[in-house]
Order: sequence, then structure tokens, then C-alpha cells
Amino acid sequence: MSGQTPNGLDRLRGTFGDETVTEAARRARVRSLFDGIAPRYDLMNDLMSFGLHRLWKRKTASALAWATDEIDGPWIDLAGGTGDLAALLRRRDPARRIVVADASEGMLAVARRRHRDMETMRVDAEALPFEDDSAAGVTLAFGLRNMTDPGRALRETARILRPGGMLALLEFSRVAAFFRPFYAAHSRLVIPLLGRLVAGDKASYDYLVQSIRIFPDADTVSAELRAAGLRVANVKTFMFGVAALHLAIKP
Repeated sequence: MSGQTPNGLDRLRGTFGDETVTEAARRARVRSLFDGIAPRYDLMNDLMSFGLHRLWKRKTASALAWATDEIDGPWIDLAGGTGDLAALLRRRDPARRIVVADASEGMLAVARRRHRDMETMRVDAEALPFEDDSAAGVTLAFGLRNMTDPGRALRETARILRPGGMLALLEFSRVAAFFRPFYAAHSRLVIPLLGRLVAGDKASYDYLVQSIRIFPDADTVSAELRAAGLRVANVKTFMFGVAALHLAIKP
């Protein structure tokens, strides 16, 4: 397994949106941001994506469950936030151990209130508290770009997966050229306005828009997954490239 990743994700390590920061500052500020926006996080996602994020997450859960149905071990919902994706996994296999793992205690508190029987765990994705070759599958939805060291988080994910296990990675991507002006206007104008009116926090949603803007395209993410030691089995894009679902298997 390679210990190095391409520059696509490495460049995020010293940034917070448009700012240049230390990795320690990035970690602390991202965690504080998500603690603050947790109570209205799902509502904001519904408004920002017109509810489409729920469809994309259903497809993510379905893909992981289908591919790893006969592999023993837990499913880990990494950067699982409020537990909405983990709840979809639970419906697929109620008997399997499913863990919502997130760095934000605020997000996990919401998950525990909404899903009282859900197992939650506060973790840093760069140092996962799971044994080598132990997990059947990992979902990671819209969280990779917010990690302190995204490349290392992918290597950790590869470490804990069983051979044949799958990472289902759903993340924002680069939109098609014809759709770019519309998407840019929505990102620059609508999302921060919703952040101010609905969440009472325009600055946090300014950061989230910036983090989407600088995140690399699907081809670069595929290269990062291969560098982490995973085989990219399939890539599916949604809404003219707004988001991409990478399905990557541990050989």
C-alpha cells in the first residue's frame, strides 16, 4: 500500500476555505463549525440540494449493502454526522453492527437523539480505532473534504477494510461546463443566504461553499483512492457532476 498520495487532497491540509492555516487550526475550526451547525444541518442539506442528497445517500447505502452483504464485519459510517446514512444501512441489515463515527460531538449528539439505538463513536478519521482488516464496508458522505488530512483518512479506511470490503465515497465534484454558471450562482448567493436565514450562521456556509470549490474532480479522487491501496470499481456522477459516488474495493 502506498504511503504517498497525489497533490489533489494534500493541498487541503493547510487550508480552511480560502485561508491558509496550520493543520491543528484546521482540525479545531472544522470541528467547531460542525458542532455549531449540527442542530439544523439536515434541514440545510435539504434546502441546499433540494432534497437530492437523500436520494444520493440511498444510492450509496444500496451500493455498499449489495457489494458487502456476504462479508462479515461492521459497516462504519465515517463522518456519519446525524446518522441519516447509517439509518439507511440499518434498514438494509438490522442485525449487523453499524457505527456512526464522526469527529464532531455536536453532530453525534444529534445522531443519538434521533436514533437512540445507534452506536456512535467520536473519532479522528486519520487514526481510526478499529483493527486491521475488520470492517466489511465504510460509507463516507460529504466528509472527506473536511478532514484534516484527507489522504491519510483514505489510507486508514483501506487499513480497516477486510479484503473484498468496500468504501462507498460520496462527495462533491466538478460540474459540467454548461451547468457551472448556474451552480456557481447557487453556491455564492443562495447557500450563504440560507445559512444566515435558516442556520443563523452565514460564515460557516461560506466555508462549506469554499471547501466544495477547491475540492478536486472525480478523476483526482480516483487516483487518491488507488494511492491508498483501493481498487476503484465504479464512479457514478449525479446532477451534471455536482456530486460523485466512488465505489472502491480493498484487494
